[in-house]
Amino acid sequence: MLNSLAVLEGESLLAYRLVNSKFPPVALFEDVADAADFEVLYQLQAMTNPRLRNEMGQLELIARDEIPFGITGCSYATAPFTHLNPAGSRFSDGSFGVLYLADRMDTALAEVRYHQEHYWSKVQGLNYERFVFRGLTCRFTDAEMRDATAVPLSDPIYASDDYSQSRQLGHEVKRETCPGLRYNSVRSPGNTCWALMTPRPVASIIQAAHYEMVWNDQIVSVNQIKAMPGQ
Repeated sequence: MLNSLAVLEGESLLAYRLVNSKFPPVALFEDVADAADFEVLYQLQAMTNPRLRNEMGQLELIARDEIPFGITGCSYATAPFTHLNPAGSRFSDGSFGVLYLADRMDTALAEVRYHQEHYWSKVQGLNYERFVFRGLTCRFTDAEMRDATAVPLSDPIYASDDYSQSRQLGHEVKRETCPGLRYNSVRSPGNTCWALMTPRPVASIIQAAHYEMVWNDQIVSVNQIKAMPGQ
């Protein structure tokens, strides 16, 4: 399918993402400007900080020249590629990371809400809980990414819970070293998402606000609970 998808010419975009607030950003990515500085500082800190390896994730999964050192929010951009979800996602079987972005915060909330409900509905005895997320805004360019938004939602790559076809496409995108894919949101029809196969296109990621999802046998409410100054 990949060869049938148009190649995006590239424009600067603003997109949105949610991350669980229990996972703090890793300061080391923010403290250096290039790969050489990172290697030196990482080796020094690794000798005195036994938790550093867990915080940084599997660094061997990403080439140093793929990491956008020097940008605001470098740790947010890099984390999906060093902390893999073994269960996978729509465009990955869990063997590689994907940075998912949405065109609106409401789209990101709809996507995350669906997956949170799907996960927590399987947990026995969970009657009431509150999940807190950081809302992030991301500036990036989609140059050379493939465009799947012309593919209708009836196509198997957009199947609600069967990811077999979409993961095949994701592997094609990854294998061809394509930077990413623009596609239709399944959980918020009419809106758009991106699946980045590398953090290199990211210019910045900053925190915008906090959101909570309240669970009571299902997610009964989604609320913004804290805005950053000026937001």
